Parts: sequence; C-alpha cells; structure tokens
Amino acid sequence: MDLTTVRWFLMVAELGHVTNAAAELRVSQPGLSRAIARLEEELGIRLFDREGRGVRLSVYGRIFAEHARRLVAEQEAARRALAQAADPERGEVVLAFLHTQGVWLVPELLRGFRQRHPQVTVRLIQDRAVWLEEAVREGRADVAISSPQPETAELAWAPLITERLQLAVPADHRLAGRRRVRMAELAGEPFVGIKQGGGLRTILDELAARAGFRPEIAFEGEELQTVRGLVAAGLGVALVSPQPPANEPNEPQGQAGVRHLAIADPGATRTIGLTWVEARTRPPVVEGFRRFVLSRVGELSRGAAN
Repeated sequence: MDLTTVRWFLMVAELGHVTNAAAELRVSQPGLSRAIARLEEELGIRLFDREGRGVRLSVYGRIFAEHARRLVAEQEAARRALAQAADPERGEVVLAFLHTQGVWLVPELLRGFRQRHPQVTVRLIQDRAVWLEEAVREGRADVAISSPQPETAELAWAPLITERLQLAVPADHRLAGRRRVRMAELAGEPFVGIKQGGGLRTILDELAARAGFRPEIAFEGEELQTVRGLVAAGLGVALVSPQPPANEPNEPQGQAGVRHLAIADPGATRTIGLTWVEARTRPPVVEGFRRFVLSRVGELSRGAAN
C-alpha cells in the first residue's frame, strides 16, 4: 500500500465521483480506477459502492477512510518535522552537560546562541560525565559539555576551557586565612565529595594519591551548590571548580561561610570540552550549535581566567 494511492482513495471518497477525482488529481480516470481496484484487492474488501453515476464509501470503506486520514496526516507531520530539522534557524538541539557547568558556562553559551537563533529550541540534560558520554553515543543528546576527554574513539572532543580547581573550606577552618594550600596538608581532613563517576571526584582521588593519602569522604553530592552548602555548615572541605567570572550573577560566589583557596599541586585543573559523534549525520541546527560553541573558545577561556 503506497500513500499516493491512499491519497487518491481519499479524494474519490470526498468527491464521490471517480471522473471528478481524476480531474482534481490530474491523472487519467482509467488509471485512477485501476489504482483503487488494486487497493481493494490488496485489502481484500470493497471500498466503494456504486450510487447512480457516482460512488460512496462502503461500510468497510468508511472504516478504512478513518485510518487513511491518519496515515496521510502522519506523513505530512513527518515531512514538516524533516523540513524543520533541515532548517538551521529552527528545530531542536539536545545539549547534555555536567552539573557543575550550569552556573555560568552553559547559561552564557545559551544566551549568546539564542540571541542569534531565537527560533531554535534547546533541550537540556544534566548528569555525570560517564552518563553524558553514553547519552551522546546513544543519540539521546546531540552534543555534551563534559570532562575529561572521552576515551571512546567513537566520540569526538574539542577543549573549551581549562579551570584551575580550588579548595572550599569553612570560614572558621584552620586554613581559612590562607591563599594557597598543598594537598598533603589535607590528609585526615573530612571531604565533601562529588559522587563516584564525577570528574571532580576522579581528580580529587588522583591529587590525594599523589600527595600520599586517600581522602576521607564524609558526604557525597551531585551539585556544587549543595557541596558548598555542606562546607559552609562545617562538614568538611571540598575540591570545587572555580567561581564564575565576577561579572556573572551567581549564588556560590556570595555564599556565606565558605573560603576558596588555590591549590598549589600540579594537576589541580580540569579541561571542559565539547563532545559529539563525528560519524553521525548532524542536522543543520545541531551543526550550527556545535560551530557556535567552538567559535566561543577564546572568549570562554578569557572569562574562565578572570
């Protein structure tokens, strides 16, 4: 059953006359009659009853017509969706990103992109790095902003910014008056850590191992705002990403009870990058978003350094 014949069937049903339907469709009357006959043979039912010089739907034809209209409507909806997806100024981008990038990086990117492409919808997914990679690989997300660089060859990755990580301590902590600290000085301290699978947790474990100790994790969280809140309550210290640029509105920067110290150890950084599947066909709207993000690398790096 092809949809062209289904459309022809619906035209005959609407006009009640094969000759008039053929004229409307600009096909020959015998050709239209043969197409309807083939459709009836395929379905094994009679779709029309003769009525004078015209035709009317049979009891079976009325049932089939309901489904035929839905078939045609679905095809038209699919065509519209494809046309929209092929339009770089419309359609949808699914962006996955780390919880820690929701404070300033992702909002900054989205603000700039929406100014240029106001008709594009951006759907957001937040999760840990391992799940972001899986979402991109499986096609549930178009691109992801994550760290570290994926090890899977299937995934392409381009660096966006490199962050200098900090240590968050309670305001009354013994180190609160310091500007810099070495990881070895934190042996025995209770840590508020990101859950296992998070990039910051992996870096914390690596930095501590190089300093000769294993961090004592007192509490685990998924979002830095929660982690900083637990630090402010005096429940431990935490390895955190830097505070957003001073010209960005942000709650953590003004959070009472927390002091941020530089970490002197080499490797106390992480690079945030953009991940996508290079071999997968990207709709123009997705490719436009990918190119926009990559074009902002220099500006983002300057912002992260401030």
